[in-house]
Amino acid sequence: MSLTATYRLGTRLFWRDRAMLFASVVTPVGLAVGLPTLMRHVTSQGVAGATALAQSSISILLVITAFMNITVALTARRDQLVLKRLRSTRLTDGQLLLGQIASTATQTVVLIVVCALAVRLAAGVPLPSDPVAFAAVTIAGSVVMALLGAAYTAAIPRAELAAAYTMPVFLVAAVSAGAMGPIPVPSWLRPVLDLLPTTVVVDAVRTGEVVTPFLVLAGWAVVGFAALRLWFRWEPRRS
Repeated sequence: MSLTATYRLGTRLFWRDRAMLFASVVTPVGLAVGLPTLMRHVTSQGVAGATALAQSSISILLVITAFMNITVALTARRDQLVLKRLRSTRLTDGQLLLGQIASTATQTVVLIVVCALAVRLAAGVPLPSDPVAFAAVTIAGSVVMALLGAAYTAAIPRAELAAAYTMPVFLVAAVSAGAMGPIPVPSWLRPVLDLLPTTVVVDAVRTGEVVTPFLVLAGWAVVGFAALRLWFRWEPRRS
């Protein structure tokens, strides 16, 4: 077994889990495509409003399909002792985690591209003016969010609480990127929210400027790697 094998295993398990498919594919895609389409055809803001909302909705895809997906999946496998059994094979810890992170990030990038094409057809939202920058920042954002999701499992006591524990992350990311509309936040909080990985990805897609977003994402990647090394648990905590 190798990193490729763990990548394929994570992908296979994801597409075979119907509940996970609904939560990680149907729901975020429905929001990321449906809300801009409604904005285009129902409100007076037209294509401009739909475009802004479609760009903001990338944060929803990043949180649900990358962060929440891997958090729920790894927590469940940890509590079912699947991770412990995989760890007894020839695979290293790094291969096990990186394969799952890469698999989750790939699925997230694919869904972001699919949604960009769908809102183009359904709402007339223009495609990214710089496809290379768009691809680079969405790939980097997906990897970082999957990495942070894997690290976040250390904070979850048991699998049944995984979805509930990720909801605050979803709400903060959606509000900060404007995916829920123009919700006012305190002026002192705005600079903090602007440093969230989901926010910098959305800002990069809007402006085309990628240097600062990549630096911020690199910082979050360091935080994620450090958290994995220090706190990731391979089996449930025994009482």
